[in-house]
Amino acid sequence: MLLAFSPLQANQPKHSSSLKNVSQNLFNIGTAVGIHTFRFQDTLTLNLIKNQFNTITPENSLKWEKIHPGPGVYRFEPADTIIHFALENSMEIIGHTLVWHSQTPRWVFQDTSGNPITRDGLLERLRDHIHTVVGRYKGKIHGWDVVNEAVDSRGLRMSPWKKIIGEDYIEIAFEYAHEADPEAELYYNDYNMYEPKKVKAVIQMVKHLQKKGIPIHGIGLQAHWGLDNPDPDTLEACIKAYSGTGLKLMFTEMDVSVLPFPSWGMGADIANRAEYQARMNPYSGGLPDSVQQVHSKMYSEFFRIFTKHHHQISRITFWGAHDGLSWKNNWPIRGRTDYPLLFDRQRLPKPPYDAVIKTILENKHK
Repeated sequence: MLLAFSPLQANQPKHSSSLKNVSQNLFNIGTAVGIHTFRFQDTLTLNLIKNQFNTITPENSLKWEKIHPGPGVYRFEPADTIIHFALENSMEIIGHTLVWHSQTPRWVFQDTSGNPITRDGLLERLRDHIHTVVGRYKGKIHGWDVVNEAVDSRGLRMSPWKKIIGEDYIEIAFEYAHEADPEAELYYNDYNMYEPKKVKAVIQMVKHLQKKGIPIHGIGLQAHWGLDNPDPDTLEACIKAYSGTGLKLMFTEMDVSVLPFPSWGMGADIANRAEYQARMNPYSGGLPDSVQQVHSKMYSEFFRIFTKHHHQISRITFWGAHDGLSWKNNWPIRGRTDYPLLFDRQRLPKPPYDAVIKTILENKHK
């Protein structure tokens, strides 16, 4: 059942500016949204999304474990609800994600006895999944993250997809998605995309797909970043490198954490976890102004670069509408209080929001 929401409430925060309006003719501005926002009838957040963003990505509802949890079992209602909201508000929809080593149920890779499935068997399941999901939303979803996080610094990740099907699983997934909706844009999406070894590995993979005539239209650079990375020169270098493929670039899943990170480094591999320690949660009572200023400076620098290279960038998507909805509160350490987005837990704009608006306006005509 689709949920209905009341119009803009009198106590809804009103902003004199809008990310989507300020970025007009540069790039689209999007956010991820989860089904809980609809189930809790969080009208404040939904109105914030309508006011500030022009593209939407269902955060989890299109991932395999949610939409296709068992053999022959599809649960479309959560995704249908989000997509209905987006269409009703003339928002572009991005599908996330069709093929990933995480959040894919074990049964996908097993036969009825629990043994590894054959290549042909897994290809049949992959085609069924992609044709069913992409086919259902044909003409509604603008673009798909077809394959997510398949590359590490050494090349293709040794995932169940690669082990069972082989290295050609990526090109086959793109072909299936194109069959299901020939008009949809198709993307490869990954994290730490600024690291030189990963830049080289992804470009090598993309050029291989292009050489074989595989339909791929864009590269998604997950922007799960922090207060000290990536540095501006490295970010610009990766934009220039990926632009050489001739594909659209988009910065996806953007959030800039203010918290310390475990010693094994940044990234976005959801399998990585660390135990809670008080010193790793320094701002549970609020964010000091000094840190807020650094946060604003980082966001400003990132958007200066985005605006400078807007001809190569089609979209910036934040991974959540406000701090209270961010996955970074619980990853990689559960129970922390993070402040990685542009709106606070009361759905009010923060100093980084003002810094981003100012930076775009100052640089968009240069």
